[in-house]
Amino acid sequence: MAETRPAKPKAAKPAAKAEPKTPAEWAYDRLVHYIRSFETQLDADHEVAMGFAGSDAGVLTIEGVGYFAPDILTFFGRDEEGMKTQLIQHVSQLSVLLRAVPKSRPEEPARRIGFRLAEGWSGGESGDGSA
Repeated sequence: MAETRPAKPKAAKPAAKAEPKTPAEWAYDRLVHYIRSFETQLDADHEVAMGFAGSDAGVLTIEGVGYFAPDILTFFGRDEEGMKTQLIQHVSQLSVLLRAVPKSRPEEPARRIGFRLAEGWSGGESGDGSA
C-alpha cells in the first residue's frame, strides 16, 4: 500500500492593494456621516435640507448625493418651490449647511436619506442619479 501524504496547503495570494480614495470619495463618505448624524436629531415632522452659504439661492431638500471622481460632488433634490434641482460642486469649494425643514408631505413619514446614501443609492427612482 502506498503512503499518502496530506496535500500541501496553497499559499494565500496577497490581497490586492486597494486604490486610495479620491478627494470626492472622501468628501462623499464624510457627508454621508454628517447627514446620518444630523437626521438622528430630527423629529418626525422634519427632513434634512441643504442651505447655500453666501447665496440667495435658497434651500435644497436633499434627495441624493453623489460624486464623480476625482473631485466633483453633486447634490440632487428639490428647491423651496418643489422644482428638481442639482448642485455640482468641486470639493475645494465644498461648504454645506444642513438644515431641518418641515416635511414636504405632512401625511407621509419624514424621509431619511442617510441610510440610502450609505447603501449606494444614487438618487431618483430610476437609479440614474436624477432627483
